[in-house]
Amino acid sequence: MSGAPLALPASYWAASAPPGPATPRLEGTRRAEICIVGGGYLGLSAALHLAEAGAETVLLEAAEPGWGASGRNGGQIIAGFKAERTELIRQLGAERGARLFDWSGGFPDFTLALIRRHGIECEASQPGWLQPAHSQGSLRAFEARAEARRVLGAPVAMLDGRETERLLGTGWYKGAYLDRRGGRLHPLRYARGLARAALGAGAAIHGGTMVGGVARDGTRWRVATDRGAVEADRVLLCTNAYSGLAGGERPWPGLARSVLPVPSYMVATAPLGDNLRRSILPGGHTAADLKRLTNHFRIEPDGRLLFGGRGGLGEGDAAAQYAPVVAKLREFFPQLGAVTLEYFWSGKVALTLDYLPHLHELGPGLFAALGCNGRGVGMASAMGKTVADLLGGMPDRDCPAPVTRLRPVPLHGLRLPAMRAAVFWKGLRDRIDRAGR
Repeated sequence: MSGAPLALPASYWAASAPPGPATPRLEGTRRAEICIVGGGYLGLSAALHLAEAGAETVLLEAAEPGWGASGRNGGQIIAGFKAERTELIRQLGAERGARLFDWSGGFPDFTLALIRRHGIECEASQPGWLQPAHSQGSLRAFEARAEARRVLGAPVAMLDGRETERLLGTGWYKGAYLDRRGGRLHPLRYARGLARAALGAGAAIHGGTMVGGVARDGTRWRVATDRGAVEADRVLLCTNAYSGLAGGERPWPGLARSVLPVPSYMVATAPLGDNLRRSILPGGHTAADLKRLTNHFRIEPDGRLLFGGRGGLGEGDAAAQYAPVVAKLREFFPQLGAVTLEYFWSGKVALTLDYLPHLHELGPGLFAALGCNGRGVGMASAMGKTVADLLGGMPDRDCPAPVTRLRPVPLHGLRLPAMRAAVFWKGLRDRIDRAGR
């Protein structure tokens, strides 16, 4: 199970973040009340809240805190899920569905309050989140959503094409949905800040520690690592899109097959000149559209434009994988001209078939939480607190996220050819929608 350390990608986030705290490799066997596997937002938030509650907590991470999606994403703190309140009520029943929807609306406020409480320096702010519409059909859908959420008291609004162009710096869209709850942060700084807070609260974090498996050992769980083990009363698996790291079934059989790990790509420009900087996202909003093949973007205090979305479906960081993202960047913002792209990086997003996070009890005291669906900053932060409460004895019925049985995605082994076909079809539909309506 041992091997070379897993290195962070050479991203803009890695280049602009101070070093993280020391998290030495686990050597030998130790005991704990709770063992967490995975050092992203969810695992770190859970470790922090458990340690604050007095639980002896050990977190194991194959690389370093924030190595996976938590240190590579677009840094957008989004309220809610893709599903509307009525849809969740149909799926889960009136009480469960309403509770899940209402809980999700508080993700940005929860995350920003956590940051303030622990003094995490991660460039956090709450300027609002824009979801621009690429077609008249999507614009009508946004209008219906805005009206439904305004009735519930959410601070949302619809923007016409002119105002959308002013706030985004591109005339590519028809209008936009504005959610004033939305926030932004530096994702890797935030992950490292959560790690420091968890350590300060008394949790132990071991980086560079690959978990090979989790097995029942009498009345406890034994979490086997490359150089030792943790014996714990309860275990939480937070490996998300990296549950099948190195192509295996770490750390639990079937967990990797319950989500679709989809590669996502980001690029960062060189700092823009003053005129461009004032015209693109002048209010500091972040944006993510609702095309079938989504793009998201933001501008940094140093004037760099960060742009991400679906690229190729191959492995590695070859230039061809970034070509679709770069093409969309140039299409949306032709005024950039020949501006240099200085950073390229990628990571994996864990998609679920219902676009909701999944919480499973895999055995007595063994839980797994995964499926961020591209909205993991706020959702995973809040889910970490919820799962910490669950591990601390909160009844399942009081949990805002339902505890469900682990189910593999059908035909998971054929996901790559299926996703390639889906990407082609979705891209075609996006172009038809934009051209025709």
